Amino acid sequence: MRNTMDLAVVAALLGIMSFAAFLTTRLVARATMQVFRARGHNRRHVLIVGTNRRANSFVQELASHPEWGYCIQGFVDDQWWSKQTADSQLGTIVGGLDSVPELLRTLPVDEVIVALPLASFYQQIAGIISSCRDHGIAVRFLGTFFDQDESKRSDFLRGTIGTITLHDESWDAWAFLIKRATDITVSLLLLLALAPLFLMIALLIKLTDPGPVFFRQIRMGYGKRPFEILKFRTMVQNAERLMSQVEHLNETQGPTFKLKNDPRITSAGKFLRKTSLDEIPQLINVLVGHMSLVGPRPLPLRDYEGFSQDWHRRRFSVKPGITCLWQIMGRSSIGFDEWMALDMRYIDQWSVWLDIKILFQTIPAVFRGSGAV
Repeated sequence: MRNTMDLAVVAALLGIMSFAAFLTTRLVARATMQVFRARGHNRRHVLIVGTNRRANSFVQELASHPEWGYCIQGFVDDQWWSKQTADSQLGTIVGGLDSVPELLRTLPVDEVIVALPLASFYQQIAGIISSCRDHGIAVRFLGTFFDQDESKRSDFLRGTIGTITLHDESWDAWAFLIKRATDITVSLLLLLALAPLFLMIALLIKLTDPGPVFFRQIRMGYGKRPFEILKFRTMVQNAERLMSQVEHLNETQGPTFKLKNDPRITSAGKFLRKTSLDEIPQLINVLVGHMSLVGPRPLPLRDYEGFSQDWHRRRFSVKPGITCLWQIMGRSSIGFDEWMALDMRYIDQWSVWLDIKILFQTIPAVFRGSGAV
């Protein structure tokens, strides 16, 4: 009997300690994030709909709390669109209400804050919500024009500001923290373990073709923020300039370019592409935070500019990755729309276990080499 009670006490103490450790970790992580944001890092870009008194109060609140990490991209409002006075009072007026879809295509926007009254601007706001849904962008309504009964609404509170959130694509903060911690740990360990392979591949590239070891290119990342991707070079040095000579040979539909027997690929490059070894330097991108181990593949700016459907752009609501569902399900043998649909499926169904499953399935997919170009 006493042993049973002792075990119960130990179990209770372990439970309390685990909860305390969990709570402490979250508080430390939140405090660290606030410090980073106050110093201008990890900012969230917002577009504010409206230039009324409600918008002004919201802006003043944001200005007094830099640790929240919000950066205002601009304001949209039909009332002020042709008037310059609003620029000095609030900030940059970047367009009217009907300009939101185009602004979401061209600007890095993480959230849209609606300050206008829903009853008066229902049709315009409904269109904005639809555009944000296509892009995977959260819409936050400043909550004063909804029922003020706190028991009947779910608010995201920032200081004295109440907001109602729709279509928020962001994942659970704790799960996201696990994903980032996994990215850092695994990428660092792999970079150390694969250092000899790095040297051998670098030597192979140098022996078979003059020029740099690495290929650097600007790709579109999370929130439509450009970043420089690293890969082992698999093409001749002037491959970008030669693009116009082979573009008409494109073997895939959509804005992306794929050519199985691309004449610009070097002899060593064919092997590196077949085995996906050219992707290894992207572990550096993962370590610094531009990419994740798993996520939609980052596309060149040229491909992004060719997107014809807004729902394709929802892939930028998460970090790009080294591997993804497209990578393990056929790669270049899959059509563009099906590829984008797989990215949407990943975003909608994401979990830590899905990432683990994709990582393990990537290994046999690489050995098969199916769809590699």
